[in-house]
Amino acid sequence: MTRPLTPTLDRIAGPADLRALDDRTLARLAGELRQEVISAVSQTGGHLGSSLGVVELSVAIHAVFNTPFDKLVWDVGHQCYPHKVLTGRRDRIRTLRQKDGLSGFTKRDESAHDPFGAAHSSTSISAALGFAVGRDMGRPTGDAIAVIGDGAISAGMAYEALNNAGHEGRRLFVILNDNEMSIAPPVGAMSSYLSRLYATGPMVQMKSLAEGFESMMPPPMRDGARRARQLVTGQGAGTLFDELGFDYMGPIDGHDMGQLLTVLRAARTRAIGPVLIHCCTVKGKGYRPAETADCKYHGVAKFDVATGTQAKGTPNAPSYTSVFGKALTEEAARDPDIVAVTAAMPSGTGVHIMAERFPGRVFDVGIAEQHGVTFAAGMAAAGLKPFCAIYSTFLQRGYDQVVHDVALQGLPVRFAIDRAGLVGADGATHAGAYDIAYLSNLPGFTVMAAADEAELMHMVATAAAHEAGPIAFRYPRGAGTGVALPERGEALPIGRGRVLREGSTLALLSYGTLLAEAQEAAAMLEAEGISVTVADARFAKPLDRDLLTQLARHHEGLITLETGAEGGFGSVVLHALARGGLLDAGLKIRPMTLPDRVIHQASPAQMYEEAGLTAETIRTTARRLLDREAGLISLPGRA
Repeated sequence: MTRPLTPTLDRIAGPADLRALDDRTLARLAGELRQEVISAVSQTGGHLGSSLGVVELSVAIHAVFNTPFDKLVWDVGHQCYPHKVLTGRRDRIRTLRQKDGLSGFTKRDESAHDPFGAAHSSTSISAALGFAVGRDMGRPTGDAIAVIGDGAISAGMAYEALNNAGHEGRRLFVILNDNEMSIAPPVGAMSSYLSRLYATGPMVQMKSLAEGFESMMPPPMRDGARRARQLVTGQGAGTLFDELGFDYMGPIDGHDMGQLLTVLRAARTRAIGPVLIHCCTVKGKGYRPAETADCKYHGVAKFDVATGTQAKGTPNAPSYTSVFGKALTEEAARDPDIVAVTAAMPSGTGVHIMAERFPGRVFDVGIAEQHGVTFAAGMAAAGLKPFCAIYSTFLQRGYDQVVHDVALQGLPVRFAIDRAGLVGADGATHAGAYDIAYLSNLPGFTVMAAADEAELMHMVATAAAHEAGPIAFRYPRGAGTGVALPERGEALPIGRGRVLREGSTLALLSYGTLLAEAQEAAAMLEAEGISVTVADARFAKPLDRDLLTQLARHHEGLITLETGAEGGFGSVVLHALARGGLLDAGLKIRPMTLPDRVIHQASPAQMYEEAGLTAETIRTTARRLLDREAGLISLPGRA
């Protein structure tokens, strides 16, 4: 593929070079930067639409502020590709989200220009305020700038930070990147006027001058301008941000380099306290396939730049997410009390399938996992049957509510936990590594893991039928194993596992999708004369103690397998064995978990190989356990 011509961008080694350019050249640079991002992401895949929406903003911030001395914090970080190109990482931009390449998010150990790592939303204002306090307490840091989207600012943590920042009154810049609101002509007129006003007027006079200008406009323009300025206001003349103690500036056109530079320079020159700059952008700006797509090319595979066609492979089996969505919809068709909750991820979790058929029973709460969990708890208390569908990595954000509002009250909320285990290109921030441990220790919880997509259907049915308390089931990202699917799922006996292969020397007890690896390892071991039992635990809580007792009493060794961190299923098994005296006779046991360290982005297969969770490493562990390890290589990722 031919790369775009970028003569201006070719002169940029870092942000300092931008500060030597005039405004017209900066605008030209933004056009070249946009083409560079499109070209790079077409080869790597990634978050394209969000990055294209902040191209001009990225250029303007780095041209006006003294980064990295001034701290620029991107919320979520999935829009940081232009920022990475401008901050000395252009030569590696085509390694985005690849093994040993650049992260798809901001990352502290990757560059001094990434002062705060992020891949979950709504954290930027809190972090920026922390930098502002550090500056005011004598640390060697300058201004703090948080860039937060209109979706991320809907989360409670963002409002907590705004409230605290307004109370502190420290000099701080929050840029609201609003890509839901377009700059129509009336609003555009207001935007141009405001940018001139900010260039000449004292901060304290801006609000009254802007309102006076509005009052003199023709009614359609006046109404449009007022709605624009009061995007988050409700009723009344002042914005919510004014009430919280911020000087509000905007709205401005986030793709007009002249306006951006004018307003940012004025804010940097005059601000003495917290300032919020309302910047309107278009997600996918400058690339028609992204601008016109429903998803705005939020997350894309490799694609053809000319047509926008994504190079997605044809899976051999349906995805776990789609199997869940269809199974939930069928359960909902039979039971009008079933409802679903998701936190801004209806298609990511599969509940959009149910929403298409039963729109009044699916609730998207936005980026608000805490609220979503307690909302589901309230519906359960009212007698409904809520399925709370949240990725493992995001459910962490609502953990207090899982404990306090669900577990302690014994409410039958059903947690569908997508993206269990290692997830590939999104890296460690999105890994579903901890849910087994953080749910298995809660009283009254039933905790399950699907070994394949057919088991997932059974677990959806099990959760729908379960009324005795909270219940959760986990499943990974991506395609299933290709097993035959039943017409409908059947409720499983609570706390009962299954044996798939019987042997006499070694037992492999799998929890979740490592069952296929266990079966492959067993076949290799059988070929070496080691008789192996393979069992699928299905439940981490309540544990199948009868099955565990049989495995412990009738085998020389036992290996537990899970795609979770230490402290999860293996720990539950060890506690049960110890309490039952089943370790007293010399049973050899090895828990195989994710290692106690971060595993960075790569393909899922590469990540699991690094983690030491493959059929070959299971075989190696088994040989060592049985003292037959002579000549075998060391296990990757293991101490």
